[in-house]
Amino acid sequence: MPTALALSPHLDDAAFSAGGLLATLASGGWRVVMATVFTQSVTDPKGFALACQLDKGLAPEVDYMDLRRAEDGAAARELGIAAPVHLPFREAPHRGYGSAPELFSEVHPDDGIDRDLAPAFADLIGAEAPDLILVPQAVGGHVDHVQVVRALRSLTPAQPMLWWRDFPYTVREANPKEPLAPLFSDLTPRAFALDERSQSRKLSACAAYASQIGFQFGGRNGLAERLMREAGIERYRLSGRLPEPFPARDAP
Repeated sequence: MPTALALSPHLDDAAFSAGGLLATLASGGWRVVMATVFTQSVTDPKGFALACQLDKGLAPEVDYMDLRRAEDGAAARELGIAAPVHLPFREAPHRGYGSAPELFSEVHPDDGIDRDLAPAFADLIGAEAPDLILVPQAVGGHVDHVQVVRALRSLTPAQPMLWWRDFPYTVREANPKEPLAPLFSDLTPRAFALDERSQSRKLSACAAYASQIGFQFGGRNGLAERLMREAGIERYRLSGRLPEPFPARDAP
C-alpha cells in the first residue's frame, strides 16, 4: 500500500489546500498521513498570542491548541485518512511575532525554528517511509509556512513532492504574496480535478475546524463559497515523478 505524507504548518492547512487530493488518494487505496507542525499547547498565553485566541470567541483558560488538535482528528476522519500526527512546535505568536502584519512580513532574524524542524521532518519521513510528500509553497507569506519550506528545502528528500498552493490565500486576492515563488518556478505544474465525493469530503473536513471557519469565512457557507472559487481543482508544483498508477485525474 503506497503512503502519502502531508506536512501541514497549522491545524487546517493540509485540509484547506490539499484535502481533495488526500481524500482521493485514500479512496484509491493509499495510506494517507496528515502531520501538523505547529501544534504545541502554551499555558497562560499573553499579548498577541492571547488575542489570537480571544478573537475567535475562546476564553483565556481554554487550551486552544488542544481544541484545534481535536478538530484536526475530526477533519482526518472526514477525509477518510489515518489519525493525524502532531509535532510539538510553537506557532509564530509564541515565538516573538507580535501582530498580524508581522506574521506575513519577513522572518525574524532570531527565529531559527527551521533548524529545529529539519531533523524532526527527517525523523518523520524516515518513520512513515512515504512514497509521496505533500507540502506548502507558502503562498500568502505566513512566516510559519515559510519556515516549513525552508526546513524541507534543507533536507532535499528523495521522495517526489507535490507543493500545494496555500488556500485561502489563493482566493483572497488576484495576485497573492508569493515570497518563495522563485523556488518553484522551474518545477512542473500539476492540477488535479476533484470528483464530487472528494470535494464533499474536503468541505466537511475543512468545516471540522470550527474554531477557524467563523473567523476566516463567516461560517460554513462562506467556506463553501471560497472553496467554490477553486472550481474543484487543486494546483501544485511537482518535484520528482509521481508514483504510478496515480489515482487523481489531471484537470483539463
